[in-house]
Amino acid sequence: MRVINFAHGDMMVWGMYLAWLLATRLGIDPYLGFVGCAAALFVVGLVVQRGLVDRIVDAPHEMQILLMLGVALVLENGALLAFGPEPQRVRSALTLSTFWLGPLFVDVARLVTFAVAVALSLALYLFLFGTDLGRTIRAAADNAYGALVIGADVRRVYAVAFGIGAACVGAAGALVSPFLPFQPSAGLAASVTSFNIVIIGGMGSLLGAFVGGLLVSVAESLGAVFLAPSLKELVSFSLLILILLFRPAGLFGRRAG
Repeated sequence: MRVINFAHGDMMVWGMYLAWLLATRLGIDPYLGFVGCAAALFVVGLVVQRGLVDRIVDAPHEMQILLMLGVALVLENGALLAFGPEPQRVRSALTLSTFWLGPLFVDVARLVTFAVAVALSLALYLFLFGTDLGRTIRAAADNAYGALVIGADVRRVYAVAFGIGAACVGAAGALVSPFLPFQPSAGLAASVTSFNIVIIGGMGSLLGAFVGGLLVSVAESLGAVFLAPSLKELVSFSLLILILLFRPAGLFGRRAG
């Protein structure tokens, strides 16, 4: 929807903390509790869009960036106040489960997370391309004035789209919480990684975001193996520079003009 959400990573951190609360207080495994985390973050996204973003949706991008940076700081400091600065990790029955697949050592928790992520991506694709609301969202993103002309409630569409984005990142936070330690300050790194993925894949392309995510994850894994774990981002950002040099619109993005 052409809104630069710099609070994306901090929303993911709140998804992690919600999964942690569900696991510690109610005993709900994060691989089941991610549904509740997604629902809660959908409401958060809806409120942020209706109460804040909707007021400046037609303003220059600089105002959007400042607003979302402010939201990110509020979310980060709210998490710091509520949960403290200590790193946390969610316990799950799958965390210690592994098996051998030929010469490969497979982590069950990561495999399940990947499978659920693929299923959610497919569900999002089917929603956007196979439902009336999804087609309206794509129409509003492509031409908001044209969507208004045909009778679409563009403000409502924007709110739903923002809520869906927040729900996806809430589910993502819950799904990675069993094997990634997290703390309130972890949101910035997640936001930077997400923008790296979107730029590589191409702005506005769902397929591009999916492929970009795979490329960045593989690049960082190879960097950790062949260089050092602390230098894994060097490989992914080198990939970003190459994409910007030779295909500025991203792998699946449309060229301007």
